[in-house]
Amino acid sequence: MSDASQGPADGAGSRRKDVRRNQRALLDAAAAVFVASGVDAPVRDIAAEAGVGVGTVYRHFPTRADLVIAVYRHQVDACAEAGPALLADSPTPRAALERWVGLFADFLVTKHGLAGAMQGDSAGFETLHAYFLERLLPVCAELLDAAAASGEIRSDLDAYHLMRGIGNLCIGAESDPRYDARRLVEILVAGLRRPS
Repeated sequence: MSDASQGPADGAGSRRKDVRRNQRALLDAAAAVFVASGVDAPVRDIAAEAGVGVGTVYRHFPTRADLVIAVYRHQVDACAEAGPALLADSPTPRAALERWVGLFADFLVTKHGLAGAMQGDSAGFETLHAYFLERLLPVCAELLDAAAASGEIRSDLDAYHLMRGIGNLCIGAESDPRYDARRLVEILVAGLRRPS
């Protein structure tokens, strides 16, 4: 095969990588705007944060629901991928768990408003929730198991209950500036420490 025949394929592959990278940057920008202003933030704010035109946002995500769902899936994936990386890079398994729980709580605060953005698409919402559980439960379980095996935390809590508890603590955090869900989540995780 000649180099000339590989050129167009290499160019197409490079373009696909650029598109994926640009889309990730757009999703990161949308997530940042959603954290600051909620899922009803103007598209122009998202475009400005991403450094693109409004048309680029609509070209990738024709409706607000499309954008919100894409941000949600993107954040689920990022949270899932962070678990093993934190476990490898943190000084202790408990430190990895604490850092991951912080990321998870931040994600939960941004996801509030998803149901409203989907406007009655209960099947789509259920599909997203199943994706959420499928991706994040095993990661949380791995972190909990590692921290329990190291003797740093108690071993009588499973991943579902921890995630559910964190989720309950995050309800309302996006609409009440006096409520610090992250602080309560830190207290919850501190309570996992093995009694002396």
